[in-house]
Amino acid sequence: MLKILEIPKSVDLINPIEFEGKTIKKLDFNFDNLTGQDLINAQTNMAMAKVPVSGMIEFNKAYLAHIVAKASGESYEAITSLKSKDFSMVTMCAQGFLL
Repeated sequence: MLKILEIPKSVDLINPIEFEGKTIKKLDFNFDNLTGQDLINAQTNMAMAKVPVSGMIEFNKAYLAHIVAKASGESYEAITSLKSKDFSMVTMCAQGFLL
């Protein structure tokens, strides 16, 4: 199998957040346990929320946030509450895994 880049298994957040009484300092990912149904569910959640998608869905930040949430065990709301630098970093990890 060709490996172009190594996808991190965890990310230490630059700006930890408090979310629903819990401090989130680090996200651990388990991308390898995701299923095709998980990806379909992420896409379905976006459709239900009427999030517009143009082009490849793997480039959509909302879709990637759903994938990060599933892979990390955190809620979508927690992931979208991350500061922009951390949010970009973790969604890029998901994108790297998917592509």
